[in-house]
Amino acid sequence: MLIKLKQQIRSDALALLVQKLSQHGMHHCISQAGDATILGLEQKPTADLLGEIQAMECVETVMPIATPFKMASKAFKPTRSTIKIKDIEIGGDQIIMMAGPCAIESEEQLLTIARQLKNANVSVLRGSAFKPRTSPYSFQGMGIEGLKIHKRAQLEHGLVIETEVMDVRDVGVVAEHVDIVRIGARNMQNFNLLKEVGQCGKPVILKRGMSATVEEWLMSAEYIMAHGNEQVILCERGIRTFENSTRSTLDLSSVAVAKGMTHLPIIVDPSHAAGRKDIIPALSKASVALGADGLLIEVHHLPAEAKCDGKQALLPHELSQLSTELNTIAQAIGRRL
Repeated sequence: MLIKLKQQIRSDALALLVQKLSQHGMHHCISQAGDATILGLEQKPTADLLGEIQAMECVETVMPIATPFKMASKAFKPTRSTIKIKDIEIGGDQIIMMAGPCAIESEEQLLTIARQLKNANVSVLRGSAFKPRTSPYSFQGMGIEGLKIHKRAQLEHGLVIETEVMDVRDVGVVAEHVDIVRIGARNMQNFNLLKEVGQCGKPVILKRGMSATVEEWLMSAEYIMAHGNEQVILCERGIRTFENSTRSTLDLSSVAVAKGMTHLPIIVDPSHAAGRKDIIPALSKASVALGADGLLIEVHHLPAEAKCDGKQALLPHELSQLSTELNTIAQAIGRRL
């Protein structure tokens, strides 16, 4: 259940509501949804308590939302949400292309790739300064220096930039350097991290965990929204199954299912799902046809020399060709690239 408060309420009126909820053992979370202040309740109050809440001075309306994810649900917002970042809008008619290297390796590498991607309908340059790797001996990213490179390079290429954050302690500095913060699949249920990015003031790409259900994915989005950040972009990146011909199994059905459950924009990362470059074009086309609001694709100008995930990186000219083909599909369903 969600309780929407009136605008410009007195602090003592809010305190009375909070006191009443606490007296009845009703755990609550206060958050902002645009200009509105929202109190979220996990338990359903009794009829008598509900009547008392509705009669309180500070309460505008009570929304009895049945799903465990409240603010992310269509019951809370029936219309599609769009997220505006500079001159792009995620979730609108345009399908947003996000591309770039798996990891930031140098300023020269980042600028070389960015210059070529600007001709491939790319709006967002991806690049990670912090890398979660299965092996502790693998390249872990350039850290803070990588963030600085990302920011400096943006002065030339002018694209929106995004990167992954892995640690609660790094959220502040990451948010200072990039336009979009990304939560990786391994951290989808790192609840302390989700709470922190809920307060960072930047849009958040939330990747689905490798073994997470759609509902668990949306509940993680709810953590971010309940802590003050409604700018959440869901990202399907493949799940772990018995199949070993690909790195993961791209679950495109989850995009269709989630579209029926949430108002949040949904993008697809075919690179991490495939783990191999040859099927990325096919997966990308299927994603666009299905209704994805964007794609997150790995691109490297020298994939054989990449410090991580070179086997799943397209060359810049390959992405350029793919974007032309994707635009044809987008136009066929009334959208554009």
